[in-house]
Amino acid sequence: MNTPSFRNWQSVQTEVLRRIHAREWIPGDLIPNEVDLALEFGCARTTVNRALRAVAETGVLDRRRKAGTRVAAQPVAKAMINIAVIRTEIEERGQKYGYQRITRNEVVPPLNISGAMNAHADRPMLHVRALHLADDTPYAFEDRWIDPVVVPDALAENFETVSANEWLLTHAPYTHGEISFAATSATIGEAAILQCLEHSALFTIDRVTWDGDAPVTKVRLLFGPGHCLRAVL
Repeated sequence: MNTPSFRNWQSVQTEVLRRIHAREWIPGDLIPNEVDLALEFGCARTTVNRALRAVAETGVLDRRRKAGTRVAAQPVAKAMINIAVIRTEIEERGQKYGYQRITRNEVVPPLNISGAMNAHADRPMLHVRALHLADDTPYAFEDRWIDPVVVPDALAENFETVSANEWLLTHAPYTHGEISFAATSATIGEAAILQCLEHSALFTIDRVTWDGDAPVTKVRLLFGPGHCLRAVL
């Protein structure tokens, strides 16, 4: 009997789904780790990682850092959220894009930032604050921290003409991330930047991305009143 060939992540994905649908791995089961699967399939661990991420995006697998990967007990459809280049997002709306860097410096982040990134509390990071505009009107305030140990090339970029949002998506690979959405109340400073009233409700996205176990960046994006996010199911 011929041994199956797993030369790419799609073939690994197909086999993972087959095992789940055949009930070889039942809901709630902790599946083998990436190293063991790579050994079994005769492929690279990165190939297995890519396949498992693709399956997890459909809601069939539940992946948790340091806790392993399980077959979802109650699979649900998931919304697909892509990290967008804000410039492209604005231009696709038929509006003129504008960009203003507000500050850029290297500083030790607050503990809530280093904690969220699982980074050393006393290590400086690159802090970039910028404003994205649509038709000369404030669209999104970007407050971003970048780990220079993980993305050393960022230290040579001044981010005066290209946003950290766009630069990172081009230069810094990532494997996974965490994202949260909230309505927050505009502070005096945020209201001044976004040209809205203090205490206005802002649509807020907090996101951390990693490359393996290494933190790439943490960003808070604040959108002015009335902003709408659309996702694909």
